[in-house]
Amino acid sequence: MHTYVRSELPADSCISLMCKQQHYKEALEAFDFHLKNLNIHFEPSTYTSLVLACANFRSLEYAKKIHNHILKSSYQPNIVLQNHMINMYGKCGSMKDARNVFDTMQLRNVVSWTSMISGYSQNGQENDAIVMYIQMARSGQFPDQLTFGSIIKACCIAGDVELGRQLHAHVNKSWFGHHLIPQNALISMYTNFGQIAHASNVFTMISTKDLISWGSMITGYTQQGYRIEALYLFRDMLRQGFYQPNEFIFGSVFSACSNLLQVEYGKQVHGMCVKFGLRRNVFVGCSLCDMYAKFGFLPAAKMAFCQIKSPDIVSWNAIIAAFADSGDANEAIDFFRQVMHMGLIPDSVTFISLLCACESPTTLNQGMQIHSYAVKIGFNKEVTVCNSLLTMYTKCSNLHDALNVFRDISGNANLVSWNAILSACFQHKQEGETFVLFKQMLFSENKPDSITITTLLGTCAELTSLGVGNQVHCFSIKSGLVLDVSVCNGLIDMYAKCGSLKQARDVFDSTQNPDIVSWSSLIVGYAQFGLGHEALNLFSIMTNLGFRPNEVTYLGALSACSHIGLVDEGWCLYKSMETEHGIPPTREHFSCMVDLLARAGCLREAETFIQKSGFDPDITTWKTILAACKTHNNNVDIAERAAENILKLDSSNSAAMVMLSNIHASAGNWEDVAKLRNLMKQMGIQKVPGQSWIEVKDKIHVFFSEDSSHPQRSNIYTMLEDLWLQILDDGYDPCQH
Repeated sequence: MHTYVRSELPADSCISLMCKQQHYKEALEAFDFHLKNLNIHFEPSTYTSLVLACANFRSLEYAKKIHNHILKSSYQPNIVLQNHMINMYGKCGSMKDARNVFDTMQLRNVVSWTSMISGYSQNGQENDAIVMYIQMARSGQFPDQLTFGSIIKACCIAGDVELGRQLHAHVNKSWFGHHLIPQNALISMYTNFGQIAHASNVFTMISTKDLISWGSMITGYTQQGYRIEALYLFRDMLRQGFYQPNEFIFGSVFSACSNLLQVEYGKQVHGMCVKFGLRRNVFVGCSLCDMYAKFGFLPAAKMAFCQIKSPDIVSWNAIIAAFADSGDANEAIDFFRQVMHMGLIPDSVTFISLLCACESPTTLNQGMQIHSYAVKIGFNKEVTVCNSLLTMYTKCSNLHDALNVFRDISGNANLVSWNAILSACFQHKQEGETFVLFKQMLFSENKPDSITITTLLGTCAELTSLGVGNQVHCFSIKSGLVLDVSVCNGLIDMYAKCGSLKQARDVFDSTQNPDIVSWSSLIVGYAQFGLGHEALNLFSIMTNLGFRPNEVTYLGALSACSHIGLVDEGWCLYKSMETEHGIPPTREHFSCMVDLLARAGCLREAETFIQKSGFDPDITTWKTILAACKTHNNNVDIAERAAENILKLDSSNSAAMVMLSNIHASAGNWEDVAKLRNLMKQMGIQKVPGQSWIEVKDKIHVFFSEDSSHPQRSNIYTMLEDLWLQILDDGYDPCQH
């Protein structure tokens, strides 16, 4: 609806006055009114005012109306108006119309070319901007500081490092080598390219820096991880005495403080920000929410948010993310309800932030509640939101709903979606579903990447399915993904867990740049299959090459010592973890040392180690001791203590009772055996049936003792009876063996 009210002033004067007062909407409505009702012509200066108003108001509809009116009039636009029209179309997002104006110009100057380059850059057409700059150079037109600023920005967005260096050389050779606009643009370009040293050199060469120079360099340092340098530079800027930091500089400084966990400095900068009157600024408020959340000071984050003058959805997303990232799903949802109550429209970031708070089965209800909101508002078809829902349901151990979410978006699923659902099936031991989905993925538009392949290899490793693993290996070779070190690591781990150590070693040897994961996977593989000397030899080669072992590497080396009985070497490795590499032993390393001592028959040393280690021994630890008592001289005293500790942790543990009974039997303590058997009967404890599995034609068959659930049970038991009769016919007596 038009709000223009006809004025007593002439149309030209009225419109020009509105434009001068920056009442752009009213000026354009006045033009529309006169166009429809009076069909008058305007002065050239009025056309210029209208074009500038339209550029500021950014209305393509009005832009075309004004342009058409100029074409129909008798007025021939000069180069100034034509340049303004190019800028207008660029601001309105129509570079096609801007190019039409440019192509019809009989004369062009540096402003014409720069307006086109700037327009292309602002509208995401960086390559067109670069082509236009090359055409400009060929035409003989020299660029000015604004041209350089625009083309450097385009080059930065396009990520063309080589062209960026050439442009830097062009700037230095031109008259504008010391002008702030291209210099500031170069700082931003180099920091975005990650070339901080070049950015710093440009910054140092600027004789008279402005706030943009300081801000670009501080932001660049922060974004590229040079947070301490960012804080030092901020301090240097303040010491100059005549720069007042803006909200963007404060935002970068708050980010640096939060990543460095510089709590006190962050508080000081916050106080300085208040002093400069920016505490109610939206950008500052969001940055403070993020900083205090990373410090763990959620009340301070909430207070910073409450001080924002007019919080927009970005501000609400910041406070929601602050509580969600801290795991406080209820508080995050409360803020979301306030967003809904105020009539603000949430975006995909809102839901993604909310879902981050739901990371365990205990938060499943909140996650489902958020899912309901997403469906209600219509975000359940948004792929990024659905990907977060997939992750949430996976972490909350709800594969059923994760699969339902995936099916809802299967037609629009992207690579992240496929990888998320494959990972979900893998984590929930649904190996068959993993491969079914992978086959479906191959018929989609999404091509598997290294994450897809490592998930599949992990599934093969869990199943010890060498045949399927070989197929995945072939696929990774054909697709070229085998060159990725993470895929190589997955292959090494898969082959090692499937017992094919030669293939694991072949993959390791063919890996171009093996990392610590590559070494660790092969060392663990050797250790698990009893090749302790090979594992320790590989560990020695690795450390000599300068690789720093991690927790997994040490676990493999300790396991190797355990399998070949190298007690002294095991002790040395265990002690060197912390003394040489600063790696505190974990429960897994503790269990490995207990296993090493127990296997070697050092049972009393193992007991002493358990008492002094600082770890609370679990059932597995005591079972290790109990099993070793059977192997080494049926040590009844230690066996009874181990069994007693197991039963304290699990009073119905049948394995401990059976094992202790066997130890007493081997020692000839038949009265104790009888007591244990009676006790088991009284407590209703039964031995847990054993199980085994076999892979036939890419399918895993699982068997339990006295199982009657297998679909081919009749054939299986018939075969067992035939086998039993053949054993007896051959004169073999199982009882004697």
